[in-house]
Amino acid sequence: MKGTKSKLILHSSTPLRRRLFNRLFALIYAAAISVLLYHQAGTLIRRGTTFLSFFTSLSFLISDLILAFMWINSQAFRMNPVATKTFPENLLEVLNRPEDFPALDVFICTADPHKEPPVMVAATVLSVMAYDYPAEKLSVYVSDDGWSEVTLFALMEAVEFGKVWLPFCKTNGVMERCPEAYFGSDFATRNCSSETEKIKDMYENMKTRVENAVERGHIADEYKSSMQKAKAFGKWAKDFTIQDHPAVVQVISQNSEDKDDAGCSLPNLIYVSRQKSRTTPHHFKAGALNVLLRVSAVMTNSPIILTLDCDMISNDPSTPHKMLCFFIDNSIKHSLGYVQLPACSSGLNNADIYGSDLKRMSHINPMGLNGLLGPEYFGSGTFFNRRAFYGGPLSMIEPEVPELSPDYAVRKPINDQAILDLAHQVASCDYENQSKWGSKIGLRYGSLVEDYYTSYRLHCEGWRSIFCNPKRPAFMSEAPISLHTVIIQMKRWSVGLLEVALSKYSPLTFGIRFIGPLMTHCYSYYAFGPIWPFPIMIYAFLPQLTMLHNISIFPKVSDSRFFLYTFLFLGAYLQDFFEFILSEGTILRWWNDQRMWLIMGLSSNLFGTLEYISNHLGISSRGFDVTYKTNDNDLRKRYDEGMFEFGVASPMFVPLSTAAIMNLAAFLWGIFQVLMGKYDLFGQVVIAGFGVVNSWPIYEAMVLRNDKGKMPTKITLISGFLAWIMFVLSSFVVQM
Repeated sequence: MKGTKSKLILHSSTPLRRRLFNRLFALIYAAAISVLLYHQAGTLIRRGTTFLSFFTSLSFLISDLILAFMWINSQAFRMNPVATKTFPENLLEVLNRPEDFPALDVFICTADPHKEPPVMVAATVLSVMAYDYPAEKLSVYVSDDGWSEVTLFALMEAVEFGKVWLPFCKTNGVMERCPEAYFGSDFATRNCSSETEKIKDMYENMKTRVENAVERGHIADEYKSSMQKAKAFGKWAKDFTIQDHPAVVQVISQNSEDKDDAGCSLPNLIYVSRQKSRTTPHHFKAGALNVLLRVSAVMTNSPIILTLDCDMISNDPSTPHKMLCFFIDNSIKHSLGYVQLPACSSGLNNADIYGSDLKRMSHINPMGLNGLLGPEYFGSGTFFNRRAFYGGPLSMIEPEVPELSPDYAVRKPINDQAILDLAHQVASCDYENQSKWGSKIGLRYGSLVEDYYTSYRLHCEGWRSIFCNPKRPAFMSEAPISLHTVIIQMKRWSVGLLEVALSKYSPLTFGIRFIGPLMTHCYSYYAFGPIWPFPIMIYAFLPQLTMLHNISIFPKVSDSRFFLYTFLFLGAYLQDFFEFILSEGTILRWWNDQRMWLIMGLSSNLFGTLEYISNHLGISSRGFDVTYKTNDNDLRKRYDEGMFEFGVASPMFVPLSTAAIMNLAAFLWGIFQVLMGKYDLFGQVVIAGFGVVNSWPIYEAMVLRNDKGKMPTKITLISGFLAWIMFVLSSFVVQM
């Protein structure tokens, strides 16, 4: 890959050697699956004479068909994995002057000041304002769907602190430019100067002022001394609510006017809270990003856009330079929709018990997509070509006003009254009525997973994307330390994915016409992920219940089909294991990652599917679940010790606990039967034993722990009762 002007290499792509093995293994494994399904169908026909035999045979056939379908989808990621590398050291040979750099708009979204603390939002903003990028080319937009004057106050405080922080970082070559990360737990071990200590005190004082404002719930009069601040905070009238309020677009810093303590320009910082009305749908995060897309078009209209969640801090100030290695390459830039960086988590315990590193979704699979049309949009840590939001590469869709066009040149300063008036207009709740926003322009509406759905539609329109995984993570976010938080987030994803899978834009019917079979399988792997609960529940309960009645349903060890089952199980798991290890994972983290796949299947995927069904039956209305970004000290301690958190009496823990109890009872009974010479139950004993090993944290939380994170007694009793009911009902079925 060559650069645009100097022919210097700016980036490279290297196919991974394991792709040849993957293709050969896929052929062998596919043959084994075909044999299994042939035997399953034959068993259903030959032995389906009783209700029990018919039910078990049909259940396993459907389960194995689903597993086969998902396996076929997963193989698309493995056909041509490609690793990319950038050479930003060559960039300055192409871009010689600051004015040669393309402008960059950064979008940061927050939705609730209590779940997403304003101090955290301010720290994220400071981390990107401190990029090694020309300040006159950098603008940061913060979308506040929580309509919080405290968030605005936090950003004002951040700018004042940034006047000291930004020159300090650039003078001293600081890599961790988020002050919260820099002044973190290991700060005391550094040999710091008096200047550094002074800056730390300034940051702590800023945090105290913001946190006090959060506790009060409003801004004290002493912070409204200037006319500009009084006017800004005066927009929060008592007559308005979070669900019903006017738009607020507030310029906090302007690079043409505001300077830091070193006399250098500060980047633009703009606070945006879009208008909300109870009678108008707001489309959650997708709606917020589309408002930022329009407001930024009016004010700066930078050709490149970075989207970030409010808890995802910059970890490398040179990240924009690395991204430009792709965006200025004439050979790809006209069809390049976005560059995706992985989501890396900080604060993980050694075992990563909740699989929060998302190794497969954010590291392994994206490399497989690099060899196709590119990775899906993760929702954060993504550099977009603004033009990608306005139709395909060869068929641009013109917006309703020329000021919103990606080609429009903004000539007025961002605080010009005409600019601000238009910005407020495009941030109104009814602006999108009878328009193409959300359907053909901007982020796409129709799914709770707006990131996945938008990238899917962009790929269908002809855009490509690139996954870039630099050695130093570009962004870091705080890992969730509560199982319930993880499950809630995954449940929301499950609902949104089903909204795509079962819509007219399903990858199997719509996508196949535009993105080809391999890319269709990749998108189908995620879209149909919520169907995992069916095979997982069948294998978590049916072999165990039949074993408790001394009924063998799997081949004996001496039967050749037993080795077929063994190959299918070990083959899939070992391939997953080696890919995980080759992606710098550990054995313990891989084990917890596969355990979380089982947990999600029995909790978030299951309840997400039920919520999707109930939504479409009109039984309940969907909502946007904002997960807490704050941590409790005791909770953090338990997480660091590798203890699962079950302290919430959530109904989503009931299937997990019921399966754990059932597998333990079946395993103990099966061991007894095998010792008594009933070897034909060995396969079921192995499955139950696998369930028991994976359920150890649940047993521990039920019986051995007394802390606040133990399993609520209510959940344990309900689960035990349900396991007993299932056993009793199965007794009647056996006798039929």
